[in-house]
Amino acid sequence: MPVLTAVAVAGLGSVLLTGAGPAGAGVPSAGAGGWDKAIEVPGIAALNTGGAATILSVSCAAAGGCAAGGQYRASHHHFPAFVVTEAGGRWAKAIEVPGTAAVNTGGDAAIESVSCPAAGSCAAGGFYIDGSGNEQAFVVTEANGRWRKAIEVPGMAALNAGGIADVRSVSCPAAGSCAAGGSYADGSGNFQAFVVTEANGRWRKAIEVPGTAALNTDGQAGIVSVSCAAAGSCAAGGSYRDGSIHDQAFVVTEANGRWRTAIEVPGTAALNAGGHASILSVSCGAAGSCAAGGSYADGSFGHRQAFVVTEANGRWGTAIEVPGTAALNAGGDAQVGSVSCAAAGSCAAGGDYADGSFNHHQVFVVSEVNGRWGTAIEVPGTAALNKGGFAFINSVSCAAAGSCAAGGHYRDRFRHDRDDQAFVVTEVNGRWRTAIEVPGTAALNKGGAAAINSVSCASARRCAAGGFYFDGSGHEQAFVVSKP
Repeated sequence: MPVLTAVAVAGLGSVLLTGAGPAGAGVPSAGAGGWDKAIEVPGIAALNTGGAATILSVSCAAAGGCAAGGQYRASHHHFPAFVVTEAGGRWAKAIEVPGTAAVNTGGDAAIESVSCPAAGSCAAGGFYIDGSGNEQAFVVTEANGRWRKAIEVPGMAALNAGGIADVRSVSCPAAGSCAAGGSYADGSGNFQAFVVTEANGRWRKAIEVPGTAALNTDGQAGIVSVSCAAAGSCAAGGSYRDGSIHDQAFVVTEANGRWRTAIEVPGTAALNAGGHASILSVSCGAAGSCAAGGSYADGSFGHRQAFVVTEANGRWGTAIEVPGTAALNAGGDAQVGSVSCAAAGSCAAGGDYADGSFNHHQVFVVSEVNGRWGTAIEVPGTAALNKGGFAFINSVSCAAAGSCAAGGHYRDRFRHDRDDQAFVVTEVNGRWRTAIEVPGTAALNKGGAAAINSVSCASARRCAAGGFYFDGSGHEQAFVVSKP
């Protein structure tokens, strides 16, 4: 596992939500465009002495009640994992994940995913490097506002004989009831996908995703995204490599607490002529009603296209190319990076594509209404912002039908070095407004590389986002920003 700097993981989703509170440390001040000014994560300056901190994931149960996690650099060769909690609209100081100092003797750990079903009740997962240089997957739980000690994922010691495992995604529909997924290396050095479930506050043993042994004949499988609508009712997706050394996208569903058999995403066999498909994001609006998105390679010199697929009544439909992207994606490099479903048949997705102008990357959004996907559009306002032609959406969140927010980054001028800025964009009553640079980041981002890694909306009007920026010393710092 490479070091997880923010530049390397700009496509990973994180969620961040802050509430109103008194001015001061941990509370943002008024900004512009409905968004407050971004602030550096409290306490991270004292931890991040090596100058490489990023939020990789945040989750909020309600406005003003959130948790976040990621990684920072404590020294030149030491990267601990951290968590930070918001209560009453005020962010406390970030702390190293309890228990990881003892096990992370290899010096590289990170929180990759956080999920909070209730204020002060969360779960998170990621990886650490042990003293033998092996990468191990861990989970950690917050109860009553206090983080407990991290533990190795139960059962992983037997599975992870190859010594490379991590938790990529966690989803908790209720306190003490979660699911997580990721990948591990078996004794033959092949990568396998796993899921693990928490029930009644206790993590059970991880299992290889049912059905992937038959699919993953070339040994390159992993879960990328997990989403749970209710306890024991989840969906997950990722990719595997078949006997023809082609990467295929798969989905797997949990019903009544039991994981079913993974299947190749219906319809992708016909689409993925270039042999490189994956699910990048899954979201479930209700039990048995989910949506997922990702990318596949078509037969035209391996051009990458964006797709979506919907589950209704517990059955996955046929994947389709995102409507409208055929006209946008003249450069042949598109993907859906994030999907969010507010209710069954009501979702939004965001991603990127390459236009015809020297393969510049632009960003798009697309909505599903009453179970039908509309036509993708370029994110309003990004044509004016993205002068350097390098824009990506990293996260989408929908609090209600037609009420969403999204964020990512763009390049404000054409240069070979960094001039990346963070942006947010809001959907109101089914209409996407004009994207804006995140207020306050112009002052923070003196090093010229900033991005939103995640967005979360607790209600139609209350959203927030988190990401990273580079300060004037070229150090990477983590920030949060809210829309009260």
